[in-house]
Amino acid sequence: MDLALLISAFTTLFVVIDPIGTTPVFIALTRGMSPARRRAIALRSCLIAAAILCLFAVAGEAVLGFVGITMPAFRIAGGLLLFLTALDMLFERRTKRREDKAEEAEDDVPDPSVFPMAIPLLAGPGAITSVILLVSRAGDPAELATVFAVMFGVLAIALVLLLTSGFIERVLGKIGITVVTRLLGLLLAALSVQFVADGLLAFGFGTPPG
Repeated sequence: MDLALLISAFTTLFVVIDPIGTTPVFIALTRGMSPARRRAIALRSCLIAAAILCLFAVAGEAVLGFVGITMPAFRIAGGLLLFLTALDMLFERRTKRREDKAEEAEDDVPDPSVFPMAIPLLAGPGAITSVILLVSRAGDPAELATVFAVMFGVLAIALVLLLTSGFIERVLGKIGITVVTRLLGLLLAALSVQFVADGLLAFGFGTPPG
């Protein structure tokens, strides 16, 4: 096993997937849901993210190229979609919608497991790009297996943190969750703008800072 590749892959994927930073977002997105439904969403989000990253690890840019989509375009689209979620968190429109549906069946509440949890928070443009690059660096089957093992390991860490989100929410309390939701909404808005900016720069619009 290449120790350098192991460390590089873990550091890269842990930073871009960011299990620690994703957990408070998950709490905000699933606020008011039952523990059982939260667990189901957490598991489904990680499984979908794993499937997406595996797909891009195997097929790489050919998947996007097959339908005529470039990675910069994917970054821009992901950034715009993430910005809409950020607005919901900042202005608590998501909370208001749930209050309006309080008497409706639980199954009618929007499921965030696919978007935005799996895409683009867990398996976003950064994670997809990182997986493609790491796989391209793997020189033999052992190194390729290392990349996949690290990828599944980081997603397993994310799953554990998401499954314990109920405890984290109790520690923070209602006011703490509200504050965190607003702050993360602002951070998500900035992250979405960064995605769009990176995509525009890759298309040749503007020049990178510095």
